[in-house]
Amino acid sequence: MFYIPSPEDLKQARKRLGITQEELAKMAGVSQSLIARIESGSVDPRLSTLRKIVNALSEFNKGKICAKDIMFSPVISISIRELVRNAISLMEEKGISQLPVVDEGRLVGSLSEGTIMRYLSEGKDVFDKTVGELMEESFPTVNPSTSVDVVRHLIVSGNPAVLVVDKGEVLGIITKIDLISAYKK
Repeated sequence: MFYIPSPEDLKQARKRLGITQEELAKMAGVSQSLIARIESGSVDPRLSTLRKIVNALSEFNKGKICAKDIMFSPVISISIRELVRNAISLMEEKGISQLPVVDEGRLVGSLSEGTIMRYLSEGKDVFDKTVGELMEESFPTVNPSTSVDVVRHLIVSGNPAVLVVDKGEVLGIITKIDLISAYKK
């Protein structure tokens, strides 16, 4: 899954970093008026222009908090073949509310308390079903250097968690509480 920032996301990121449109324009090699028009949504930038702006924001953001700084590791996951009752026990034992689902070490989906509750509220017996029968799509993934702003956007957009992945290896997980704690510091 790739994340393309909206004009409002770019504006918020710029403001959060405390830089002006003019400063961002200089760093990105574009005009200040183009930054203003992009942020207002009155122009749809080319991908190459958007890349320049995002790279400039990322470069300025170096040394700031990123995904690897707030992730929880190691990631607790469950096999697609496990019973839901075992997943519930694991969630209780570890004090977590969602699990990435794996099949032979590969991410294939997710299971959350919300999903289990939805099935139970429909009167369905879920305890002896396999995790694979109830799982939903996998959590979105980001690389370790992804800014907290991107992670925040993914979580605020309704994802219960974000996985931090590097070269196909899951390094960590970020949940709402990890994100809240990052802003508290």
